[in-house]
Amino acid sequence: MKLNYKRTLLVGLAFLSISAFWQLYDAVVPLILKNTFDMPDDLSGVIMALDNVLALFLLPLFGKLSDKCDTRFGRRMPFIVGGTACAVVFMNLLPVADRLGSVSLFVVMLGFLLVSMGVYRSPAVALMPDVTPKPLRSKGNAIINLMGALGGVFTLAVTGLLVHQNAQTGRNDYSLLFGAVSVLMVVAVAVLSLTIREKKLTAEVAQINAGLEQDKPAQPEPEKAHGGFGALPADLRRSLILILCSVSLWFMGYNAVTTAFTKYAFIQWGYDIGKASQCLLVGTVGAVVSYLPVGFLSSRFGRKRMIQCGVLLLAACFSASIFYTSFHFSVYAVFALVGAAWSMINVNSYPMVVEISNASEVGKFTGYYYTFSMAAQIATPILSGWLLEHVGYHTLFPYAALMVAASFVTISLTRHGDSRPQAPASKLEAFDAGDD
Repeated sequence: MKLNYKRTLLVGLAFLSISAFWQLYDAVVPLILKNTFDMPDDLSGVIMALDNVLALFLLPLFGKLSDKCDTRFGRRMPFIVGGTACAVVFMNLLPVADRLGSVSLFVVMLGFLLVSMGVYRSPAVALMPDVTPKPLRSKGNAIINLMGALGGVFTLAVTGLLVHQNAQTGRNDYSLLFGAVSVLMVVAVAVLSLTIREKKLTAEVAQINAGLEQDKPAQPEPEKAHGGFGALPADLRRSLILILCSVSLWFMGYNAVTTAFTKYAFIQWGYDIGKASQCLLVGTVGAVVSYLPVGFLSSRFGRKRMIQCGVLLLAACFSASIFYTSFHFSVYAVFALVGAAWSMINVNSYPMVVEISNASEVGKFTGYYYTFSMAAQIATPILSGWLLEHVGYHTLFPYAALMVAASFVTISLTRHGDSRPQAPASKLEAFDAGDD
């Protein structure tokens, strides 16, 4: 059985559009809040946490709703197309509010935008397991993450080119940047909807999975009950809790850096958004080029072991960053390693959660994954924002390193969701993050 790479790349267009948007959101919105509306860092942290507050409720809700949805276009596609269309409209109103200097208009449009993004994130991620046979889902997840990274690369690459200073206000004008990202989102989802016949593919994959279940020998692992988290056997439930807690901890560390780094680079190093984006771009490229070797090593040593290595490397990189009191060229090397470490973690964590779920509840368990990642991203902008405002910007990297290091303990205690398949037969199959 081989993965249909073309189909998986097309399915990944949804995640590409999502990642392109969030890279824009994390880099630009904090600067608008600070430079246009003169908002203090702790209050800005609260605003930046709103997307995660909404996502905490919206992602499980729409993941579960999409599980039960039945249209001629499929279960996930209506959410993906509708959510993208609404998001594109509202995101292009943000630079309008910025130019007008209207904080009330900005916050209202931001709220509508975040709701629109919450509608389709879980369905977009759940689409890959729907149209991919179980043994190939980790290969699919590696490619989905690769597509997401490419979306982030696009946003970072065009940021320095499309942001210019408004002659009247003296502030940066982000209209062209928002427009470029919105065009990418529209094109990506349009190609997805025109090329992927979700309902047909889902039915075909369901038959393949049913055949695999019939042919599979008896397994000593605990039976996976229907009914979500509460219906799981105690040992599976414990492992799921530990995995999800690990997800929260490493997102608290990583998201603190990605959310505040443009401000950190400006305050600590005197770097503008263009140069700060270059560091983030190097990190994203580091993740992209790491997927093949990470996939190969994951297939040899298992998901859990690769996550442990990634956590240790990420904590070491954040710890090393503490000692940079000004910009040095070696910062690029550190951020390249950050990207590699994040690829080790991110490629392997979602399949560990899906491994514990039933096929009919992929959307629900995807919602669990995002509930914990978003809960972390609710807390971390507020906590790190308070430290930045009241203690100093030098606290950013120690805070991130501590949170990531704590996740090593929780992921080490989990006993389920791992796999140790045979080494891939080709370089393309090295995209695998471990078979389900």
